[in-house]
Amino acid sequence: MGAFVISKRFNGVFKFVFSSRKGKTIFTSMGYKSFEDCSKDIDVLMLKLEEISYQKERVSNGKYIFRILIEERILAVSRKYSTELMLQKGVDEINKYASKAEILDFSNDDSDFFDLDLLEEIN
Repeated sequence: MGAFVISKRFNGVFKFVFSSRKGKTIFTSMGYKSFEDCSKDIDVLMLKLEEISYQKERVSNGKYIFRILIEERILAVSRKYSTELMLQKGVDEINKYASKAEILDFSNDDSDFFDLDLLEEIN
């Protein structure tokens, strides 16, 4: 189905990625100063898919990317694709699954995963 994953960069800026059903990153958002602004743009993407435009281009290394725009504002930039067909599959994945995607929040500083190195130190 796909998922929006919110995280926090080391500099304190929030971002989200949209991952495909197979767990591959399709695009990464711009940076946000607050969690709320980050969440709002996810809602915009989910609810206004028909208003999104895709700016597709070929970059200097010969690969393809797209930018996601709404009202001429860039919300996100895709990963690099080797062919135009693969790029289009990324766009299709967004159009098909973004409105039903889960939202996962990994922005807090507390890890939900147990640290195996710490376990070894304890034992």
